[in-house]
Amino acid sequence: MTPTSLTDRYAVFGNPIGHSKSPFIHQAFANATGEVLTYEAILAPLDGFEQSLRDFFAQGGKGANVTVPFKEEAYRLCDELSDEAKLAGAVNTLILMAGGKIRGENTDGLGLVADLKRHLGTLVGKRVLLLGAGGAARGSILPLLNSGIESLTLHNRTHEKALALVDIFSDYGTVDAKKSDELDDAYDIVINSTSSSLSAKVPELPVTIIGPETLCYDMMYVKGLTSFNAWAQQAGAKLTLDGLGMLVGQAAKSFALWRGVEPDVETVLNALRSDMAEQAG
Repeated sequence: MTPTSLTDRYAVFGNPIGHSKSPFIHQAFANATGEVLTYEAILAPLDGFEQSLRDFFAQGGKGANVTVPFKEEAYRLCDELSDEAKLAGAVNTLILMAGGKIRGENTDGLGLVADLKRHLGTLVGKRVLLLGAGGAARGSILPLLNSGIESLTLHNRTHEKALALVDIFSDYGTVDAKKSDELDDAYDIVINSTSSSLSAKVPELPVTIIGPETLCYDMMYVKGLTSFNAWAQQAGAKLTLDGLGMLVGQAAKSFALWRGVEPDVETVLNALRSDMAEQAG
């Protein structure tokens, strides 16, 4: 479909970008909600993201998603930022406002929390362990703390990075950092924000963090079971989930910010899993 001046345009910017599921997801959202728009994937040069983005807006773009490696650069370009974006230090959703100003949002953590709630109903009173201290972890901490959890423990291979996040977020809820030998209790939810599963590895962890009621969540997704979730199942976790629901969930939050309507996630998630299975087959 060729974009016209009558059709609102959106896009995702990244490098690489060919693997992105965002055009599939947002077109499905548009079809389900009756919204008229186009959504494309744009490969921005590593040293040319800002120019690519500004060209897109100059040509009628209304909003954009941003993925690796441009989330921090997008953050610096924004005239306004949501609380989630400010604390994450990165944005994944851009909104073109009146006067050409750009507002930045970070919906990644909101998508995570929404996916967890779809499976658990509520997060109130849950004790959560978050593995990793990179951008994915940082973007998730405020939404998790705002969800009603009892406490959040951070664990990272480099302990100092986890401690730095505790300093940033300690005013927003009960959050601490622990080394491996201090993880001696089971958690209600264990979230892996590291990319270890992409190389079929698992963070070095004591199995004591997994109890018979523990939900384990891997932000990564692959065809089949991720290496982290395979380890979690062997350790006795009650339920394991991959990050595909988070991906669709954060997209739904972006769509709602742009269009004022939040689409149903379940239908699109099922369609995406079917599409991925067909491609893999």
